Order: sequence, then structure tokens, then C-alpha cells
Amino acid sequence: MAKRSNKKESPEGALRRIVSVLALLAFLSIVTGGVLYVSFLQKAAVSEADHQAVNRIKLVARHLSDSLTENERPVKTLAGMRRIVRALETTDLEATEQANRILDHFKETLNADVCYLIDVTGLTIASSNRHFTDSFVGKNFGFRPYFQKAMEGRTATYLALGSVSDKRGVYSSHPVMGSDGELAGVVVIKALVDLIESSLTSRPEEDVLVADPNGVVFISSKKQWLLKTLWPLNEKQINQVRDSQQFGPGPWSWIGFRPTDSPDTVELKGARFLMHEEPIRFFPGWSAYYIQSEEAISQRVSSNLFRVTGIVVITSIVLVGLLVFLLYTRALVEINRRIMAEGALRQSEERYRAIYHNTPAMLHSINSKGRLVSVSDHWLKALQYETGQVIGKHLGDFMTPSSAEYLGETMMPEFLRTGECIDVPYQFVKKNGEVMDVLLSAIGERDEEGNFVRSLAVSVDVTEQKKAQEALNQAQEKLSQHSQELERQVFRRTEEISSILKYTPNLVHIKDADGRYIMVNRRYEEIFGISNEDVRGRTQHESMPREYADAFREVDHRVLSEKKPVRSEYVVRVDGEDHSYLSVKFPIYDEQGRIHAIGGISTDVTEIKKAQEALRRLSNRMIISQEAERQAIARELHDELGQILTVLRMDAVWFKKRLKDSDAATQERASAMCELIDKTIEDVRGIAVRLRPGVLDDLGLVDALEWYTSDFERRTGITCIFEHDNIPNLGNAISTAAYRIAQEALTNVVRHASTDRADVSLSFDQEEFTLIISDNGVGYDGGMVEESEGLGIAGMRERAMLAGGTLEVEAGEDAGSRIIFRIKVSGANKEK
Repeated sequence: MAKRSNKKESPEGALRRIVSVLALLAFLSIVTGGVLYVSFLQKAAVSEADHQAVNRIKLVARHLSDSLTENERPVKTLAGMRRIVRALETTDLEATEQANRILDHFKETLNADVCYLIDVTGLTIASSNRHFTDSFVGKNFGFRPYFQKAMEGRTATYLALGSVSDKRGVYSSHPVMGSDGELAGVVVIKALVDLIESSLTSRPEEDVLVADPNGVVFISSKKQWLLKTLWPLNEKQINQVRDSQQFGPGPWSWIGFRPTDSPDTVELKGARFLMHEEPIRFFPGWSAYYIQSEEAISQRVSSNLFRVTGIVVITSIVLVGLLVFLLYTRALVEINRRIMAEGALRQSEERYRAIYHNTPAMLHSINSKGRLVSVSDHWLKALQYETGQVIGKHLGDFMTPSSAEYLGETMMPEFLRTGECIDVPYQFVKKNGEVMDVLLSAIGERDEEGNFVRSLAVSVDVTEQKKAQEALNQAQEKLSQHSQELERQVFRRTEEISSILKYTPNLVHIKDADGRYIMVNRRYEEIFGISNEDVRGRTQHESMPREYADAFREVDHRVLSEKKPVRSEYVVRVDGEDHSYLSVKFPIYDEQGRIHAIGGISTDVTEIKKAQEALRRLSNRMIISQEAERQAIARELHDELGQILTVLRMDAVWFKKRLKDSDAATQERASAMCELIDKTIEDVRGIAVRLRPGVLDDLGLVDALEWYTSDFERRTGITCIFEHDNIPNLGNAISTAAYRIAQEALTNVVRHASTDRADVSLSFDQEEFTLIISDNGVGYDGGMVEESEGLGIAGMRERAMLAGGTLEVEAGEDAGSRIIFRIKVSGANKEK
């Protein structure tokens, strides 16, 4: 039988076993919590991806609806133009040519593919592409639904593949009414869907497409899906698509999507995709589809989970390690405490001796006879003695005669009786004869019978303190002299201020917190016809007309509530003439920091106001002249240089065709000339439009901003949403100011906002017109708004002011920005 071991386990072994168990439990807790945490994050991430997809397709559907219907208003305007009507009512070639020029202008202004005019038989009689090989002139489009709906008297927007050009486009049509009120024909604007298609998505793992009621894909972020079907079509559906001639001759092959047992999920070639559908407003049966690969979503979620959980695991491991280390350290401290206590007991006496001799204070001990039994090293150093020179000698031997006498006759008997003394002033004499002032405090040590054994005394060197006290007394004397000098200066300053208040042209007053006058200066008395003696202690309503008193009291309340200076303006009639005053009212505080009075200074700014008004009129005339000059230059560029370049291009095309079979090198040069001329024409048109867009003069502010926001989105890639109410026709000055402010604000969005979206809105309510340009970018601080010339804020404010309105800038760091232009539009300011 084995014998039981009597060997006890060491404290260190027990500690290690406890720490090991704690570490195992902590590891199991971390693993369990990590599994639960990962599961939760996976569900939350998938749910968030689905929510973002729903929001994304709603935004895309709204953007598509706005983009596809943006030409409905211009086509209505085009249908109402007199020269268009005349081209349908007469066979005169000049009338047709005038209609062609109008169609060219709208095509260039709207950046459309082609604008054309159809008679009641469906035959195209005028078109902006009349000079090209795929010209619509002479072609019959009577079979198109957009023609048939327009012939019924309705505006129509139709999506189809061009039967002549084989280009996908958005057709906007409107009936043209003749001078006799009968239907004379149809005008059509065709825009390509390429720009809309290019802005559908910016992420590689997502796809956006647009399909008709039968599922034929007409717009897609993937080119290989165009004119294919989302789902397999039956024979009846195929015949319907073929008979409509909407998507060419076919065939319309199936992409391969199959439904699954899960809603909003489809399968393609063995892979699963999330598909969200959103109807497109104004296009019955048409829908936008947002498609995301589940594999891409899983990879993105897994990446995020690994990054988050990795941090959590590392943090947990560090915390557990620290906890184990702290527990182990605490245990070792407890184990070693007893060992350390024994060593501390042995070192206590040595420590006491070290403290006694090394402390930076003068320590000494005397016996009942007053003789020194021990002194600290600092005591010896301070008095410049060696130990053998002081031990056994009387303490009074190292003092001045007066201090030694006071020690022997007064303090020593008292100390032996009470056993203590505190801050007794003495004077020690150093070995070199220098006197040291000290404050001595001591306690007595007695034996078990109560007999005095020795003292422990501390002497503090106060020599420098006494010198400082003497210096302080001298400073107080000088301070008293300085105070008297200050009183004399205050008297002089009071006289000076009284003179300023007496002769200054400004109005100065002081009132208490209840609005009662304390004082007014001479100019105040002259303007309001009151004297300082009569007005003192009275309120404004008791001493001046009510219209002035109410306004002044309102400003006083603002000063009391805001506790800061408040600026205001008011008009006073002086000598039969209105004078404008700029007033600054400010709080006056008492010793407790409370407002006990309100001060006010008013300056006559009548002449400054007149000068500012004259400057405003001059600036207005300069801006009007500048806009007129821009308009003239833009017209010259478009009409003169544009026509010359068009003729050059026609000649270059003629040369190209003539040299097609005879000289290939020259023909290539001719092709290059055509491309260069086309680019030059486009640049000239862009310069002309930026100088002064013709649509602003021809169609008004709403259509000009519709064109500019669409062009801005095309040039910059930033989504620009334009919304407006029913805006009345405004004067040229207001329309120009609003257009230029929107132009400058959107330029700031490109330069400074770092955003992917901007919003422009127009509203009109109770004769107040409001323009708002906003973005969700990084913003900028308030100081940048006021000081930076690069933001163009000063120019926008000046335009708003000259038009008679106001400009507000709301901006903050990481909070986007808003530019708000407001103006009251009376009947006189509206365009008749």
C-alpha cells in the first residue's frame, strides 16, 4: 500500500494551478462570445446590404424617370413656335429651312441626338440630321406609338431602337396645332440613352438594367444584356415584341435568369443573385432592376467580419493576459510581504539615520543643559562647521548675543516645562561671521519617569524671507505712491472722456438695466431735443416719440438676453432731412459680473449710405453691360463662326467622298479634318453656351437650369437632381442672377465638396422666389466662407444684393453646404 505523501504544496505551485484554471475559463468564454458575435454581425451585415439595395434602386428609378422625361417641356415649347407651324402649313422652302434652323438650335442646346418634324401622314419634312446619311427627311414614322399618341393630342415619351439609325433613344413628341386650331403635325426630340446608361452604377459587384413589360432589356450597365430578355418569352410575347417594331427585328435571346425558392433571389449559370425591382414613374409596365451577386456580398461581409472580430479577439487576449499577470503579481506580493517586513525592520534604524543626516533641513538635539548631542549634516553645512567642533558645546555659543540671552533666560525654562516650542525666531552666526535668521521648532523626548532626555529641533532658514518682507514693505510704499499717481491719471482721463463725449458728432448714452437713462452726451441732446438733467432717471417712452422708443427698447432687450454687443440701424429726421444712424449697444458689467447698465454709440452713416447706393447702381450697370456683352459674343460665336465651321465640314465631307476611291492618303487627311472641325464646332458651342446660354433668353430660368444641371451631371459625373414648383416668368435681372448663382455654387461643389450628389430646387410662395443649391460633401468651416475669395461667395452675395435679394450660406465641416438665394418678386418685377 502506497504511503500518503506529507509534503505540502508550495504557495508558488498553488498560485500557478489557480492561474491556469482561470486562463482556461477565460479562453472558453472568449471562444463562445466570438461565435455568437460573428453570427450576429453576419445577419446584421446581410440585412444592411439588402436595405441599401432597396434604397439604391428607388433612387435609380427616380433618376431614370426624371432623365427620360426631361425633354417633354422643351418639345412642348418647340411645338408652339410659329416657324414650326408655318413649315407644316406651307410648302415654301424658306419656311422649311427656318424650321430646320430651329430644330438645329434645340438639338445643340439640349444635347439631343436629333430633332425632327412630321406631317399628319407620318412623313418627316424637316430634321436636324438632314445632312447625314441616316437622315430622317422623307422617312415615314406613322407606325410609331409616339406619333400616334401625339396625333391624339397628347404629349408622349417612347423608348425604342431607331428604325433608321439603329440607335437606342428616348423619343419625346408633341402635337403641333395649326393657325386654324386643327392638328397640323408632330414634332419629336430624340435623345440617346448612353449618358443615362453610363451613370447607372459605379460598383463592379452591382448591375442596374431597365426592361419593358415583356422583360426586354433596353438599358443596362452590362452591354452584353442589351436587347435580351430577363425571362424566356412565349410565342405570343415574341410576336408582340416583333409587331411593335420597338426593339428591331430580333432575335431577343434569353439572358438565363431563373427564379428561386427565396423572394428577391434569382439564379444565373449556377450563381445566385439578389434582384430588386422598382417601377419607373410615367412608364407603365417598365421597371428598373438592381442586381447584386450573393458571392460578392458574402466576400464583403466576411472581410468586414474578419477585420472586426480580429480586433475583438486580439483585444480580449490582451485583456486576459493583463488580468492573469495582475493576479500572479498580486499573489507574489502577498507571499513576499512577510519576507520584506523582516528586512524593513532591520533597515528602519539605518533609514532613520540616513533621513536625519540627508534631509535638506537643519536638525539638532540638545540635552537638559542646552548642550548639543547630535546635529544633521545639513546643519553643519549651513553653519560651516565640522562635527567635532559643535558636539558637547552649548547651543547659545552659535547664536548672536541677544538670541543666546533669550534662549537661556526665557525659552529654555519654558521648553523644559512644556516640552515643545513652535517658530521661535533666533539668529545663528556662521563660522565666517555671517548672521542667519531662523525659525526654530522643537519637541522634547522624555524617559519612562518623565525626565527630559533630549530634544529634536528643526531650524528653518528665513533670511531670504526677511529680506523679501523688507522688499515687500518698500513695494507697498511705492504702490501707495503709484495709486496716488493713478488717481491723478484717472482724473485727467475723466476730463478727456468728458471732452470727447461733449464734442463728438456721435450719439452716446448709458441706461440702467431697467431702461432708465443715466447720461447722454451733447449731440444726443441736440438730435432728440432733450437735456441730460431732464432725461436722467426717465425711460425712452417718457422722453422721446413712441416710434423711436419702441425700436430702441427692443434692441435693449436683445443686449440683456444675448449678453453681447448688438448692432442696429435707425433713421432720425434732422433739420427736415432723414439721417441714417448705425448704432452699437453693449452690456456694462459690475464687479460681480452682472449687467448693470447698457451703453450705446450711434454714428451718422447717411453719406456712407448714399455712397453705397451709388456704388450699387454702378455695379448693377456693370453687370448688366457684362451680361449683354457675353450675350453678343455668344451670338457671334454661334451664328458667325459656327456657320463657317459647318460649311468647312460640309466641304471636307465632299472632298472625302470624291477621294474615296482615288487617293486613300488624302481621304484620310480629309477624315482627320472632319474630326478636327467637329471638335472645334463642339468647343465653340460650349464656349457660347457658357458665356450666355440661349435657352435662358429663349425659354426662361427653369429650362435653363434643367439644361445646365443635365450638362453638369454629364461633365462631372456628379448626380444633380433638379426640382421646381410652378415658377412665374421673372425679369431678366432676377433670372440672370439666379442662373449665375447656381452656376457658381455648382462649380464650388466640384472644387471643394468631394461628393457624388448635388440638389438644385426652385420654389415660389407668396411672392417670394427661392433658389437652393445643396450637397452632402465635406463642407467647410465658417471662417473659410467669409474669408476665401476662391469660393466666390462675395460675387454671389453681390449678385443677390443687386437683384434685390439676399444670399445665405449654411456650411459646416463634414456636414455639406447649402446656398440659399431669396428675393421678393412683386408684380412690377415679373416679366409681362
